[in-house]
Amino acid sequence: MSTPEIAAKTPFAVEVEKGKDYYWCSCGKSKSQPFCDGSHKGSAFTPVKYSAEESKTVYFCGCKQSANGALCDGAHKSL
Repeated sequence: MSTPEIAAKTPFAVEVEKGKDYYWCSCGKSKSQPFCDGSHKGSAFTPVKYSAEESKTVYFCGCKQSANGALCDGAHKSL
């Protein structure tokens, strides 16, 4: 299995909009972090869909090590 690149050692705070879908970068190579820009092409990685159920601030994982998928679980604190 491939290991993702660490894009940041902190989460990305993003204001999401209710009803919109967001595609989180799982490979760490995207230039538009925390979202996918297609940099994963040709690898085993695929973007992870996040559907906003309400408008609020969401903390997307920047280190790509979260056990909580696209959302930060604090894994960056142990890097």
